[in-house]
Order: sequence, then structure tokens, then C-alpha cells
Amino acid sequence: MILVDVEKATVRRPDRPLFENLSVTVRAGDRLGVVGRNGSGKSTLLRILAGAGEPEEGVVRRGRDVRVGYLDQEPVLPAGTVRDAVGQGPSGPSSGERSWEAAAILDRLGMAALAGDDVSTLSGGQTKRVALARVLVQEVDLLVLDEPTNHLDVEAIAWLEARLAAFRGGLVLVTHDRHVLDRVTTRILEIEGTAGYVHDGGYASYLADRAERAERDASTEAVRRNLAKSELAWLRRGAPARTRKPKARIAAATAIVEGGPAPARAAAPELAAASRGVTTPRLGDLVVTLTGVGHRWGDGDWLFRGVDLDLEPGGRLGILGPNGSGKTTLLEIVEGRLAPAEGEVRTAATVRLGYYRQAGVELDAAQRVREAVAAPATQPNWEQARLMERFLFDNDIQQAPIGTLSGGERRRLQLLLVLTRMPNVLLLDEPTNDLDLDTLRALEDHLESWPGSLVVVSHDRALLERTVEDVLVLDGRGKATMALNGYAGYVTEHAKARPPGTAKPAPAREAPGPAAAPKLRSPSTLRRLIGVAERAMVEAEATRDRLAAELAALDPADHVALTATAQSLAEAEAALGAAEERWLELSEELGG
Repeated sequence: MILVDVEKATVRRPDRPLFENLSVTVRAGDRLGVVGRNGSGKSTLLRILAGAGEPEEGVVRRGRDVRVGYLDQEPVLPAGTVRDAVGQGPSGPSSGERSWEAAAILDRLGMAALAGDDVSTLSGGQTKRVALARVLVQEVDLLVLDEPTNHLDVEAIAWLEARLAAFRGGLVLVTHDRHVLDRVTTRILEIEGTAGYVHDGGYASYLADRAERAERDASTEAVRRNLAKSELAWLRRGAPARTRKPKARIAAATAIVEGGPAPARAAAPELAAASRGVTTPRLGDLVVTLTGVGHRWGDGDWLFRGVDLDLEPGGRLGILGPNGSGKTTLLEIVEGRLAPAEGEVRTAATVRLGYYRQAGVELDAAQRVREAVAAPATQPNWEQARLMERFLFDNDIQQAPIGTLSGGERRRLQLLLVLTRMPNVLLLDEPTNDLDLDTLRALEDHLESWPGSLVVVSHDRALLERTVEDVLVLDGRGKATMALNGYAGYVTEHAKARPPGTAKPAPAREAPGPAAAPKLRSPSTLRRLIGVAERAMVEAEATRDRLAAELAALDPADHVALTATAQSLAEAEAALGAAEERWLELSEELGG
């Protein structure tokens, strides 16, 4: 049964077309994911499929008596209470046997406590969750959902994923959550340029098809091709969590201990970042330290207490917890914008913070993108130009006034503005909201070789898997704990504690406090020391390579210079060996 059929649809902006001659058919049982860059017309297409809009050209045919549930990217709720909003609608359960389901969905989405509140008092994220509950409670033949995972925590996303997988009607979905795309969809419609490409299979099949198409098309940007291929390889390996166990380092250090030659190593993160034109101010051994930090508003309940955190140079920390548990508040404390109600925060003098805010920042609509990036200079420098290219701002978009950008493009610009200020500590608060998949891949690839320290609040499991090592868990009841064995351990324990389709939070294991500290050094301390040792190895390698090049360039007749440089090279080799020995000892202690 055909639910909706779009034939040769065209929609244009005043300055350019969104898509032209795009055709797509959705049948009963279809599970279609729609992907594309910010500003490509994904939300516009969903409005057309849902019957909330019409194309400028083309034909739209709809099945007879097809019931559609539509979640807009920026929904508007009817007046009244949250409970009224969820219970209203053409097929909504205002009362009776299905009213329990409305209450259950509100609970799963973290809105049960606000069921009696007036919708006019809700934040944007709360409004989105109520609108999602309103759609899910209806009996429909076709679900059209635009970014349904925005403003949901990890538990709510897992529950939503299970519910969508069990839905038997047609489904059209725009989401940046790659786990949801891969596990829920069976076809992917990619809007590329002004054309549409349909890929059979889920997200992994789409990545493979896209990489093949990019290889056939010489005009396709090399950056996007490589990022798609890289993520496909990651996905096929089973999407393992990021970990600090560099096997190449272990092999090199082991060879040195055993007296053999060290195998060749990949470029160090700092050197790799430099080769890509990214200059980041150097951090010292200390970055940001929190001791006994807690916060609450006035005399209210504590959001969290007893947070002891030592953010290491190059560290990758994720902050997880349900909505309202204080994740953004903790970020603002780390930033220094907010003083904690108790405890102490120390920030090293070498820290240059960059904060990407969930709420976004105000931008001058009349200013051009290129001018905003360059400010206060008149033209972007070469580092800023490289980052604009890396984050998919082509010449046309660079010259466009900010007011003409889509919502997703403006969010991408806000991210770019944070990165082009060249911070060495990044605070990212829900960076995946409203960003397209290409930008997320570019961000992950950038962070992979970026040498600074990262603290990220996110519900995006793929982003966390690829960027986070340590995890601080806020339970929403005042407790803050470090997950044992970092993000990989959190995922393992979480899977054991939560049956599929449920939203019960996995209990995190509490890190020992100062009073209960064991005699051996803690894993977080060891990971920080390993990071220091890695940077010492990088510096020693760079010095060794520089001196080797200088020695090779010297005049063979200049014996004085040859002797002095050879002596310096020998000292650099010894320093490198000592750093590698130190790294191996720390790694063995951590692994033991």
C-alpha cells in the first residue's frame, strides 16, 4: 500500500534551489531515513511528506485515509497543560483505555513531573519532548519525525529506538543519531546538491554506497569521501568505544625493552594536527581541577555533590545523566562562568577555553559568514580558512549573509566560530543537535588528532564512542560518580544493567574518594600521567628528528659542529628512550 508518493518535486530558496526533480515513494512498512547537509532541504521534504507543505513544482499523491503523525523540527503545542497537549489530536487518547500510554510515554521522555504544567512555561527542549509524546501516542499509518532524538537523554533514545523498531507502519526519519539510523531504517534517501539518491539497506549500506559513488565522481570533495570511508570502517568493526591503549606504542616500547628495533609509529597527535594546519596553544601538566564541587539553586535539592575531577592534558571526558541532572551547570562551573555552591575549581594559566553552548549564541544576521569567522580581522587567516574548508563551508556559503542560513547551518557556524578561536580546552554541550552527519564526521575526525582537552555533554552514542575515554555520571539525585574503566566500562555495565527497550539507568560504580583512596594510583591519575608521558615522547621524537636532519645537512669537514650535534642527538635518543620506558611502566600499572 502506498502511503505517500512524491514525483519530481522542486523547492527553491531565494538564492538557490534546495532540491530539484526529487522523487520518493513511501509504502506501508517502509523505514526511510533522510540525510544530507544542513540547508539541503530535509525538513522541507518532511513537511511535504507529512502534508504540512507543498512543493513549488511536482506532484504529491497520498493514500486514501492515511493517518499521519508528524513531528516538526520546531513544533508548536496547543494551549493548555502538558497532559492536555499529549491527549489532544485527531486520534489522541484524551481519556479511557489508552490514557495510561500517554502517561507512560511522558515518563519515558522525562516529562511526567511536568504533566500538569502549562505548555507556555516549557523550554524549547521540553516542548520538543511533549510534541514527540503527542505524536507517538496517536494511532497512525505513517510517522514522519524530524530530529526526534534532540533533547533526549541516552536512556530515552534507547527506548525510542526500541519503540520505532516495533512500529509496523511507515516511517520517515531525519536524525543525526547514527545508531538509530542503522538499527531502525531499511532505506536511506540522501539529498546531495539538488539531487536525491536512494540507498537500499541501513546506514552502513548508505556509507558504502556513498564511498563508491564518491570514488566514481572525481568532482566529489575528498574530505567527505575519506570521512565516510573512515566511519564505515569504524562501523564494521562494531563501533568500539574510544580507548587509550595505543598498540603501536606498546609494540615500540616492548621492542626497546627487549633490545630490538622499534617499529615505525604513526604520526603523533600533535604532529598530525600541525600537518593539518591546526595550531593549539600548549597546555601544562595541569588543566582544570575540581575538588569537592557541588551545586544547587538556592535552598533547593542538590544537583550534584562531591565532584572530584582532574582534567588531564589531552583528556577526553564525557558527562552523562538524565535531563535536569545538572550537566550544563557543571560545564558552566568548569568554564568559570558559574561559581559552585561548594567546593573549589582551579584552572591553569595556560588554559584557553572554547565553549559550544546548547542554547547557541546570537549572530549578526547581516554579517557574512567569512566576516564572522575572520573577526576582528578583515580576512580569515590560513588556519581559519583551513577549518572553514574542513567543516564544509564552501565559497558560496562563506560569502552568504548569516540571516540566509538554515537553522542547522547557523549551528554549524557557531561550532566553527568556537574552533577557529584555537582553544586548547573544548567544552561541548550537546553538539550534535541540529548538525548534519557530514559535520559530525568532520568534528569527530578533527577531535581525533586535536591535542587539547575535551569535555562533552551529549546523548549521541556514536559521538561518545568515537571521542570519549572517561565518563562522569550524574544520576539526577545529587550523586556524581566516575564510571569504572571509562566509557568502554560504562557501556559494558550499562548493557548488563538495562534490558533491551527499557530506560532503567545503569548504576555507575563510585570512584574512591580521598578518604578511601587505595595505596595504588587511581586509573584517572594513571591515564593523566600516561598522557604526560605521551607528550614527552612526542617532544623527544620531534627533537630527535630535528637534530638528525641538522646532522645530515652539516658540512662533513666541520668536525666541531658534527661532534656537538651528534652529542645532542644522542641525548635526544636517550630522552626518547626514557620517555618510552616511563610510558610502558605506567601502561603496565594501568593494565594490571
